[in-house]
Amino acid sequence: MSLRPLGKSTPQMSLSARNKLVADLRKQGIVDQRVLEILQKLPRHEFVDESWRAEAYKNKPLPIGQSQTISQPYIVALMTQALLEGATPRKRVLEIGTGSGYQTAVLAELGISVFSVERLKALSEAARERLRDLGYRNIHFGYNDGNAGWASHAPYDGIIVTAAAIDVPQALLDQLDQHGRLVIPAGPPQNQVLRVIDRNASGFEVRELAKVNFVPMLEGRA
Repeated sequence: MSLRPLGKSTPQMSLSARNKLVADLRKQGIVDQRVLEILQKLPRHEFVDESWRAEAYKNKPLPIGQSQTISQPYIVALMTQALLEGATPRKRVLEIGTGSGYQTAVLAELGISVFSVERLKALSEAARERLRDLGYRNIHFGYNDGNAGWASHAPYDGIIVTAAAIDVPQALLDQLDQHGRLVIPAGPPQNQVLRVIDRNASGFEVRELAKVNFVPMLEGRA
């Protein structure tokens, strides 16, 4: 999947800022070359409001409206790397929380068929338009409560969640294929942990990856 030409160079789009970001990610333990290459070329400035574009290639979260944020590049890289690790190909991935569409684009760049669900209609519509303008055709968009997943397209090789659940929704576990993997931040505010949950023949295996700080995973649509 190739992105559209980025046009004239501007400070927020500069190659040096992108290279610095990738260097920072390497120092923080991101080793998957596919992920690093995607984050180096992906135009993060396209996913934030114009007033925040000068900050787009700094390794920090940024507001995107609706009390939501675009995740810190390190967290996007960490979650994507965790999803990809191992021998099982991730060909069909459910994303809970489309948000700006940045994590969605990272998955799509890997050639994955992405099924992305967002509960906030304004964000869902904006991300759909943005990602189609960028040329992606391997993304399916849903406007719904992410706690329910997207059962009509299940099972999935992988599920990635970009908001923190107090408890892991059973529906997401049910929609994992055999040898599928769920990457999800979970726990109460101020005590969230990024969990990697693998489904195998005997059930589910859980490991904790890092302490994190995500917006809460809410019910319903808005």
